[in-house]
Amino acid sequence: MNFEQARFNMIEQQIRPWDVLDPQVLDLLFVVKREDFVPAAYRNLAFADMEIPLGSGQSMLAPRVEARLLQELNLRKSDRALEVGTGSGYMAALLAARVEHVVTLETDAELAASARDTLQRAGIANVNVEQADGLQGWAARAPYDVIVLSGAVPAVPQALLKQLRVGGRLVAVVGSAPVMEAQLITCVGEGVYNTINLFETVVPALNVPAKAEFVF
Repeated sequence: MNFEQARFNMIEQQIRPWDVLDPQVLDLLFVVKREDFVPAAYRNLAFADMEIPLGSGQSMLAPRVEARLLQELNLRKSDRALEVGTGSGYMAALLAARVEHVVTLETDAELAASARDTLQRAGIANVNVEQADGLQGWAARAPYDVIVLSGAVPAVPQALLKQLRVGGRLVAVVGSAPVMEAQLITCVGEGVYNTINLFETVVPALNVPAKAEFVF
């Protein structure tokens, strides 16, 4: 399979038509090798417009959804980022290429270990993969300029909002199938948040501990 041609096709046929036009985001999709973060059995589908199973009931988001969320974050080199739901480590790798440091949280021990190995092989040194309940965030390195939820939640947990710096941005897909909305939440002052609905979509729910509590 010609991965470079497939990558080009993905960007031109899936990503651009979804209003992802930021040249920095598009360049990033060429640089970070998505096929290296896909399970071997699905490598030939790395650039398909679909979610890719990772095991443990989890999936990689479709490329166009990942790209659109990235674009909305308006990343800066000085940003410190938190990702909830490491999965394969691909979103963490994309973030790491554009920000100062990334903490990514994964509940599944196997996925966390696999993502750690993949990121190390890719030579990405500014990511910490932690096995933890992502819905509680990671207070040790808070506050964050950027928070990404790589799976759907019924509502954004207060614990995560509290770890967002003033001026910080959070993207998440919120709701329950069949109605979910990708949202950009900006912390505009201490405890004050502005929410913009970005687009409707349906993505797999975030893998969370059984006792997870959401505040509606």
